[in-house]
Amino acid sequence: MELLIAQSYSKNLGLYAERIGAINVVCSTSEVAKRVKSQLKRIARPMYSNPPIHGARIVANVVGNSDLFNEWKEEMELMAGRIMSVRKKLYDSLSAKDNSGKDWSFILKQIGMFSFTGLNKAQTENMTSKWHVYMTKDGRISLAGLSSAKCEYLADAIIDSFHNVS
Repeated sequence: MELLIAQSYSKNLGLYAERIGAINVVCSTSEVAKRVKSQLKRIARPMYSNPPIHGARIVANVVGNSDLFNEWKEEMELMAGRIMSVRKKLYDSLSAKDNSGKDWSFILKQIGMFSFTGLNKAQTENMTSKWHVYMTKDGRISLAGLSSAKCEYLADAIIDSFHNVS
């Protein structure tokens, strides 16, 4: 069984401009591995020839030093907890303010720094033009950039856009 895993470390290590990541491939035979490696080289070569090493060295330093690694883990847990708290507050605000009976629990079932709101393109455009809330056209919004204090405002914007824009 072949398996391909692409990983990015840019966000969880705060190295956005460094584009740190890896691709891991498990192949069933050495012949398949050789062909996969050849194709990956063909993809990578025109992009950057030789990837910059600076970010990779930062990552190696952090994960290779137990004190730095433990500090990084603590910071990650703190940020993950904050994002989960903001997600819960947004859900609570949506549930309390929306009298339509809509089930907003899908917000709680998602994980990570972003949330898919379920809004369509027209609704997201309303979010921007009327409420000055910026998100992708598919309704994805960053929770990492959302403060608890703004959850009520965001809930008002989402509810208005969801119910009043087709």
